[in-house]
Amino acid sequence: MRSPEAQTDADVLAERQAALVRALVAGSPAPDGFDTEAVAAAARALLHKRAGEVARRFPVLVHTCGDDFTERFIAWAADKPKTSTASDATTFAEYLGIAQQTSSRSRVWFLRRRR
Repeated sequence: MRSPEAQTDADVLAERQAALVRALVAGSPAPDGFDTEAVAAAARALLHKRAGEVARRFPVLVHTCGDDFTERFIAWAADKPKTSTASDATTFAEYLGIAQQTSSRSRVWFLRRRR
């Protein structure tokens, strides 16, 4: 059985880990004790990876945005945690005003059929 101190330490560690994850994927500030530049660099790398995933699976978005797809996607996604690549693509397309007259299921199909 754990002592109360160990449980408290585990809780503190869990909160620090959660704060680090929020900083990496949801635009929150780096937790105390972490190198803010290193956390910011890692967060940017994860946003670039996320943009690349969307670009590979939904190239019509890249075509629609032109040369500044990555920058536009990163600016949009910086404070939005990822749920799925398809959700990112659909929500980003809505943000861009693509296919607003169709159902969300049709939007995803439209984006996917151009793969």
